[in-house]
Amino acid sequence: MILFLLAVSVIYFLFTLLLWLTWLRIPAVNPPQNGSAGPLVTVIIPVRNEADNIGALLTDLDRQTYRNFEVIVADDSSTDQTGAVVQQHIRQASFPLRLLALSDERTASPKKRAITQSIAIAQGHLILTTDGDCRVGPDWLSAFATFYQKTGLKLISGPVTFTTNQSVFDSLQTVEFSSLIGSGACTMALGWPTMCNGANLCYEKAAFAEVGGFAGVDQLASGDDEFLMHKMAVRYPGEVGFLKSEKAVVRTQPHRSWKAFYNQRKRWASKWRMYQSWAPTVLAVFIFLSNMSPLLAVVGWLLGFLNGTVTLSVVVLKVLPEFLFLRQVLVFLQKKSSVAAIPLTQLFYPVYVVFFGLVAQGKGYRWKGRDLS
Repeated sequence: MILFLLAVSVIYFLFTLLLWLTWLRIPAVNPPQNGSAGPLVTVIIPVRNEADNIGALLTDLDRQTYRNFEVIVADDSSTDQTGAVVQQHIRQASFPLRLLALSDERTASPKKRAITQSIAIAQGHLILTTDGDCRVGPDWLSAFATFYQKTGLKLISGPVTFTTNQSVFDSLQTVEFSSLIGSGACTMALGWPTMCNGANLCYEKAAFAEVGGFAGVDQLASGDDEFLMHKMAVRYPGEVGFLKSEKAVVRTQPHRSWKAFYNQRKRWASKWRMYQSWAPTVLAVFIFLSNMSPLLAVVGWLLGFLNGTVTLSVVVLKVLPEFLFLRQVLVFLQKKSSVAAIPLTQLFYPVYVVFFGLVAQGKGYRWKGRDLS
């Protein structure tokens, strides 16, 4: 038991240290302040009941410095005034804006359907997806267009964070989410992509068609982002990357209830069983074991099976490199105020990972007013 705990902890220490050093080496991108000399970008926004939020995002898009773009809002049978808000913006928008009204037919993955149908009518060379409750800065499109022209990558993942840190719950979510964004960015830089986020994801329309879109993974509600990234990474080795630019950061709202947080994290955790690539599966199991190790060490110490030195070693090997890595990512995301919440997050995170790792074995969750599997 002692050798297992120490072995897992040392490997995790070295792995997290590698992530930290990799993050520092990813070059930052600074886009030009204006211009339209670049590819036509189609921004796709799948929405359901986002009447309170979609207007602010469309206003953000009206203020983009990069002007060669169009927007498709795919309304997935909203029961509020989402469609009416979009129609109002269509009349005054300074860019081509379309509302795609989706039928209320039963489907295993409403979001994948919304994106697929939007891409079918998209005119852009590049597809850029985000969510209806997100906010973007004026140079968001410019950052992606600049990076694409420089690299020619088939798929580009962008940074995502939360809009506010008004409570301890907000800060905990911000720190936890930054670990996912940072880890996804670094594994891309290292050549074995594992994670990305559909709230800020860009890819070539032709590449989407080349890999067959979401075919083969459309039976699961979640995964419109990661499954597509894995397919592209296989089809186009070395042509998947992360856009490290403060101008490209997308901000979304943190969850206001533990129930909403629970349903989203269960939805995310449910994806790992469907991974066809070995890298994210191995990483998921490794992270689970790495977070279980300090719990086992503390329990072993309390029960008298482990001495204090071993327990302290297991804990320090985990928290020290994590702090260095998370601090750097939070500073980039302009969330330096959340750095103080890292130790508190580290206290709860092992329990959180083990809990959701076990919960994800069950089927079903509730999302956007629907029961999905």
